[in-house]
Amino acid sequence: MKILITGAGGYIGSMLTDQLIRKGYNVLAIDIMKYDKDSLNHLFFYENFKFIHADVTSETFLKKYVNKVDFIIPLAGLVGATICEKNKKEATAVNFTQIKIILKLMNDKQKIIYLNSNSGYGVGQKNKYCTENSPLNPISHYGVTKVQSEQYIIKNFKNFVCFRLATVFGYSYRMRTDLIVNHYIKEAINKNYLKIFEPHFRRNFIHVKDVVNAVQFAIENFSKVKGQIYNLGLSNANITKLDLAKK
Repeated sequence: MKILITGAGGYIGSMLTDQLIRKGYNVLAIDIMKYDKDSLNHLFFYENFKFIHADVTSETFLKKYVNKVDFIIPLAGLVGATICEKNKKEATAVNFTQIKIILKLMNDKQKIIYLNSNSGYGVGQKNKYCTENSPLNPISHYGVTKVQSEQYIIKNFKNFVCFRLATVFGYSYRMRTDLIVNHYIKEAINKNYLKIFEPHFRRNFIHVKDVVNAVQFAIENFSKVKGQIYNLGLSNANITKLDLAKK
């Protein structure tokens, strides 16, 4: 089984690449390693791992590799509202145009697993949980680009699975301490107190390893889950920021 992962050196990508390599899959990892140049170093001695340093918005480049794999998992992207607002053109290119190029180059036998964000739901209604059937109403450019990509996949391709992720946390080879759980832990350790903005704002959470396990499950059970969208989060972790801080 050959799997292409864009953004393979990122927060989720580095953990997913590591797990799939150790499970024996052949992984083609693509990344420009913009933030952490060492997150995949421990994998270079595996024969089933191949790394390419490249820009995923280049159709000329992607054309060389997309049709040589069974699965494509596009994780490259500008993540988060702040960075996407500051770099709207780049965010659109990486978060949305990349997906359009990949789908253009794929054939009917190939499969794509797309990781969206539950930020696509926008601001939910009080005391009402979002289901997969809830309307999408992104309020940030980041959310807009992710929703555009998901909708483009659903409209133009049949062999897909889409996961809408809760807020991810946990250790990664490309560590991020800006994510709320990781940030709270860092602040608690370094400063011994937490400053909580909008403490009653409710969030849902999921560990990065659970995300990786879900993607692996989708690969191994694709015929059962294809053509579907799934919210991916912990049912018992739908809590306010204040409750999170207390835990």
